[in-house]
Amino acid sequence: MALIVPVKFTFTPGELWFDPDGCDVRPGDRVVCATERGTEVGLATAAPREVTEEELSETIGDATLKPIERVATEEDLDRCEELAERGDEALPVFRRLVKEQELPIKPVGVEYLFGGERVVCYFAAEERVDFRQLVRDLSRELHERIDMRQIGVREEAALMGGYAHCGQELCCTRWEQRFDPVSIRMAKEQDLPLNSPKISGVCGRLMCCLRYEFEAYRDFKGRAPKKNAKIKTPLGDAKITGYNTPREMLDLRLQDGKRLRVPLEGMECSPEACKKAEDNHCPCRPDTVTRSMLEALESPDVQMALAELDRENGIVPEPDESDLVFVSEGRRKRRRKQVEEQKEEAAEREAQRRRAEERRAAREAAGKPNEPARRKRRHHAADEGEGAPAQGTQPAKRKRTHQAADGDAQPKQGAQRQQAKRKPGDKGGAPQKQKPAPKHAAPAPKDGETGAAEGAKPKRRRRRGGRGRGKGSGGNGAPASNE
Repeated sequence: MALIVPVKFTFTPGELWFDPDGCDVRPGDRVVCATERGTEVGLATAAPREVTEEELSETIGDATLKPIERVATEEDLDRCEELAERGDEALPVFRRLVKEQELPIKPVGVEYLFGGERVVCYFAAEERVDFRQLVRDLSRELHERIDMRQIGVREEAALMGGYAHCGQELCCTRWEQRFDPVSIRMAKEQDLPLNSPKISGVCGRLMCCLRYEFEAYRDFKGRAPKKNAKIKTPLGDAKITGYNTPREMLDLRLQDGKRLRVPLEGMECSPEACKKAEDNHCPCRPDTVTRSMLEALESPDVQMALAELDRENGIVPEPDESDLVFVSEGRRKRRRKQVEEQKEEAAEREAQRRRAEERRAAREAAGKPNEPARRKRRHHAADEGEGAPAQGTQPAKRKRTHQAADGDAQPKQGAQRQQAKRKPGDKGGAPQKQKPAPKHAAPAPKDGETGAAEGAKPKRRRRRGGRGRGKGSGGNGAPASNE
């Protein structure tokens, strides 16, 4: 067992292991370490821990575990800030010289080592570049020993930092230590759109997260039926339209167009599928959905379809005890509520009765008789020609009648009114009143009827609407003559 401390450096994508060498190192401390390039200051990301020899050999290989010199002091931290400022000032000089020499490289950063051994210039390039003249010019400008280091676009993104499409900080900046190869097959296996902007990271390469779930997708597709395969269900044959790999579920479409999602774990293999797998010497893939699986799904459409299927087959489902208990409990609650309401009403009536008895007893004690409440009476005026109505009776309402123009006719009352309602054919009935003639016509008075007084003008009726009332019409709606 070996005791190690992981340390993170600014221009290093991953963590490096060092021997604590008796130093009291805590997570978050700045430590001064001896590296292959010289003395550097890094950040301890964890407390010292023990690792096996196999883990140590896989991480550092044949290299030896170098020790930590000391925990950084205040003077060391001030020097680190000064060196960082000098590196920021040297980066524009690096870019200017690259532009003057027209080299196909992209300057990324300049680092001054803590021990002052050298100045490391980081750049990104697609291919090998001859930068010997650039090293001479940088050494003359900065008056330091120059070390050029070429990095890839992934290392550049890790050094620069940023945020990915998911909204999180880049994995290569936050925790990724090594860059494993990523292929387009991983995107195809996960059914992702083969659109470069959607599956590429900020570095322009395929996103590193494509390999995180690649093994899970490949394992699930190796056990699940293939897409567009036919599946047998109690509701008929279905077709696989898609996968939900994180939950290991299949999307099915029935013959009537209904869609449902079932888990792969509950499916079974039919005898035909088992025989086919034996002939082809391949693992058997399930192709049957059981009735118990569909009943376990929380889908109202599936439950209604199963109930309809049972009715067609003449199967009457037995009532569930839990449903009966629920119904009985519901009825019991409603009954209890009704009883409580009845008790409240009875208590209220009893309180009203007691208050009435108390008032009666108070009146008797005061010497006042217990008289019943009196009703208010309304006095009606006597009608003309009739006596006042008897007490407790309401006078009959008079029915309005239209009087004749000459004032001779009088409103009918009593028996005359009853006779006016009879038809002419009834015995003893008065003749039925005829409809009056229109006002614009002057009908001759019939025999036995008195007409209007001589010299009196007939009342003219105001005309409202009608046809032939335009400019070219006459007085009575007839067309005007040309005379």
